[in-house]
Amino acid sequence: MTYRSGFIPQPVVRFTGERDADGELLDGYLTSFVNVSRVQPIQSIDEYAAVLDDWLYVLSRLGFHARHISLYGQLKVWHRRQVAGVTLMFRHLDVTLGDIVLLWNRENPQCMAVDLGTGLERLAWARTLRSWNELIFGSLAGAAPAPTLDALRTATLLLGNGIMPAARGAGGVTRRILGAIPPTSVRLGVSAAVRAAHRYWTTVEALPVPWHVVATCVEQEVARR
Repeated sequence: MTYRSGFIPQPVVRFTGERDADGELLDGYLTSFVNVSRVQPIQSIDEYAAVLDDWLYVLSRLGFHARHISLYGQLKVWHRRQVAGVTLMFRHLDVTLGDIVLLWNRENPQCMAVDLGTGLERLAWARTLRSWNELIFGSLAGAAPAPTLDALRTATLLLGNGIMPAARGAGGVTRRILGAIPPTSVRLGVSAAVRAAHRYWTTVEALPVPWHVVATCVEQEVARR
């Protein structure tokens, strides 16, 4: 059953970003980012190739020359419950931009789909070659440690969608994120960071909880520790 199809920009939260020896995220990775996807059912491998060709055209319009784009990975099939698939990564020069996945139903291999995804922030980074922290945090870069700014950015996304801190479930993720914010970092308030993050996420999808309510929630939760 197809629930959504086509171009889908999705703000997501993930804890799988690559980290250095000190446990801090490497440049190019965030706890929360906008996953830009193209997801659709297909009837043949030719359509899978056509989606990739369309994407090369999009990248060229963004300033990425096709001769600098390469695909890499393995054609080994992976299995997850009722789904099987093959994942290939694509990169521009030395920066990995995302992946393109061919999916099919294990019981009915003729039921196929393609899922092409990349991080919006990573695209901007590869296109502009700016400092990663300055690109993501703007004028706030350097005002606080990058892990704190990353946590505030992610907390704004979660709280802005009404996911309040809780002991388990989605709320447990919010509490985990807020737990990464040192109390000393919010003594002078978090309004500037929350307002900037709220404005960014709203460009993708409106957040139902206003930024000032989010800021209050962050300050109250951190103060309880």
